[in-house]
This record gives sequence, structure tokens and C-alpha cells, in this order.
Amino acid sequence: MIYRNFIAPERDFTQITNDIIRHPRLDSDAARILNWQLSLPGHSRQTLSETAKHARIGACSFNQAKRQLKTEGYVHERRVQGEGGLWATQQLVSSVPLRAEEAAKIFGGLPFRAGVERVFPQMAPSVVVPAAGHPVSPPTDGHPEKDPQGNTSILPREPEPEPESEPEPESEPEPEPEPEPVDESGDAQLDEARALVGALPLLSPALRHIPPGMRDELTRLVVRWLDAGHTSADVHGHVLRGLPGAGTPVHRPGGLVRYLLRHVPPVRTAAPPAGPPRLSPRLEGALECAGGHTQPMLFRPVVEGQTLCPECAGARQGASQGC
Repeated sequence: MIYRNFIAPERDFTQITNDIIRHPRLDSDAARILNWQLSLPGHSRQTLSETAKHARIGACSFNQAKRQLKTEGYVHERRVQGEGGLWATQQLVSSVPLRAEEAAKIFGGLPFRAGVERVFPQMAPSVVVPAAGHPVSPPTDGHPEKDPQGNTSILPREPEPEPESEPEPESEPEPEPEPEPVDESGDAQLDEARALVGALPLLSPALRHIPPGMRDELTRLVVRWLDAGHTSADVHGHVLRGLPGAGTPVHRPGGLVRYLLRHVPPVRTAAPPAGPPRLSPRLEGALECAGGHTQPMLFRPVVEGQTLCPECAGARQGASQGC
């Protein structure tokens, strides 16, 4: 058994139907937001999100509650464009469920203001009285006066007399400049740079979405590399070395290529071929023994044409005498 004690408030109360309190498809957050909005004064412009902040309702719970209120017809929204082309979102909160066409009629009778408009069921759009008479087109016959007088913009201006000028002395015609020779190498280099930029998407999947508007800028950067003496392989190799590792997304491939090509490094020259290794002064004149040593054996020959060290020469001589 349960007992209830109810004392009617004398002030600061709001009449709310039991349908909102006992609504089977509105959770506690949705009902609290709706009751809070209906309890606000008519001049209040507190939005639904501000109400959720005051009620300490989180973002996820607020989105779910707002979705429930819009589904049940207690909240309606529309996007309107006001003065200066600025767009704003208008929210309509009602104490009873409204259909979309009913909300559209109420929206049509409201002034353009960003925020929340509190609407009561008895509110209805006013009847618009049409203007008297029939629609007429604006006059198109120009100036209101048939015969304009005075300083007006449509009167023809009399041509002013040109001041008399002394005849200029005749001068000898300047010789025509000779046409400059066409730099065919520059055109070929430009074509090579364009082809190189066009082949960038084939190097890596990360470069497939380079904006077409950046190709001219990238082409000018590649031309600088070619002018400095680099080859197409050098440019492609430099771009590939600058790409991130596998699995790392590239959101702006054009900007990455521009960043990699903004500085032109100097061309690496090939190192001169290295000559035969020079021995230390202590080993000058030494030769490598032709005998069967595990490691190279150096010796200093005594007679010309000697190819065996004394140890190998003695072993070979002993072997011959033993035979």
C-alpha cells in the first residue's frame, strides 16, 4: 500500500500533461528536457543543448533524448536563411505532439530568430491580408520626365574641342627586333617534368589522389630539379624516400610532394676510380709468395724472378733431393 501527499504550489509551477510524464517511449532524460523547456518563460531563448548542460545530461544521452523528442513530434527543427545570407537553425518545442505539416504552419507564422520558440497548442498562424489591387509591373520607360531639362545623365554631351597641337617631327622608324631563338631544350624539359608528375600516382598508392590543380606547381618544382642536373630517377627516388611507412595514410599527397621537392639538393658527382693500394714504406719491394700458404705471405726477393719465399723454396728443394 502506498500513500501520496501532494501540496499544490502557489507559484513557479507549470501545467504538464500526464502523457509526457507517462510516455512509454520517452526516457527520463527526454522527459526532463521537455519539461524544462516548457517551464521556461516565453521570452527565453535557451536552446535544447543549453538545457541539457543545465540538467547535467551528457552528449550521448542528449542526442538520444533529442532523437526521441523529434520522433514523437515534441521537437521540430528547420534551417532558414536570414539577412546577409546567414543560415540559422530554428527549433520548435511543443507541449503536444505535432505533425510535420502542423509544425511548418507554425514556423511560417514565427519571426526569423535564431534560438527556441516556445509554442502553445492554441497558437496558430495569423491570416495574411493580401494587398489591394492587381499586381502591376514596374514602369520601364526611363526618366519620369518626358522632356528632361537641366543637368541629367541621359542628355547627350557635346563633344569638347580638342586643343590644337603642334605637329611632331617625323622620326625614323625603329628597327624591328630580331625574333629570339626558340629554346627547344626548355620545351623538352618541361614535357619531361609533366610526364614525371603524371607518373607520380604510379609510384605509390599514397600518391593516387594528387589534386589536378597542383600539377602545374609540381611541374615547376620538377623543372628546377632537372635544371640542376637531376634525372627523373633522382626525383622519383627522392619522393619515394620521403613517403611514410606502409599503413600510414597520406591525407594531402599533393602538399607532401610539394614539401619534398621545395629544396633542390646538389647533384652528387661520381668519385674518381681508386688506384692500386699503396704499401707502407716498410713493405716496399715485397712480393706475395706463390707457395701454398693459408694466408698471403709477403717476402722480399733476393734474386730477380724469385716467386717463392725461403721456406717454400727450401721445402721444394728438399723434396726434389729426396726423390
